[in-house]
Amino acid sequence: MQPPLNHLAIMMDGNRRWAKARGLDPVKGHEYAANHSIEPLIEKCAELGIPYVTFWAFSTENWKREEDEVAGLMNLFRVSLGTLALRLITRGARMRMIGDLSRFPKDIAQKSLEMINKSSTNHKINVTFGLNYGGRDEIVRAVKKIVSKKIPADQVTEQIISDHLDTAGMPDPDMVIRTGGERRTSGYLPWQSTYAELYFTPVLFPDFTPSELEKALRDFADRDRRFGGDSVKIS
Repeated sequence: MQPPLNHLAIMMDGNRRWAKARGLDPVKGHEYAANHSIEPLIEKCAELGIPYVTFWAFSTENWKREEDEVAGLMNLFRVSLGTLALRLITRGARMRMIGDLSRFPKDIAQKSLEMINKSSTNHKINVTFGLNYGGRDEIVRAVKKIVSKKIPADQVTEQIISDHLDTAGMPDPDMVIRTGGERRTSGYLPWQSTYAELYFTPVLFPDFTPSELEKALRDFADRDRRFGGDSVKIS
């Protein structure tokens, strides 16, 4: 049976607060999340038959953070692309990135493309990371692509726009989870998540375990999805 949840999108919020509560440098919270939190969630999604999972790792606004934290995050991306990404690929994950990679150091952008190409024939689960991703920025870049192709205005449809977004070819998220207690989407997949079910939890991302994910999925199973029309009960 096809699972009712095809695409799960996660906002990994609370890493810095997790580190602060332990008297650690903010980057240590991000490191813990990368080394201990992300992989078990992906494994759980694969186990449950959820074919797409997307994590927001770095937003277009995150460049405003302290220089040391940004530098630490860049180094963490370098390490993760050589460790976590390779482990996921070995286990059958197909990797994808959304966002504008052009602002990243060239070695990170290049390594990201290598991981995408290396995993292109994998089919166990599709794992996407948002790097320098912002929803408005994504839409602006999509519009620029459409304009550059000189597509006539009367031929621009919702599908045309979707086809020029970073997520082209992926299903829209059925559920968006934000950890850390905030109750806003902050520009995460605004076009794609129009009918996504939203789930906000106070649990900081480093503590968001597979059991917490299962709790969120039970909540999702009780939702009544209408998509602007008649009721579509999930379970």
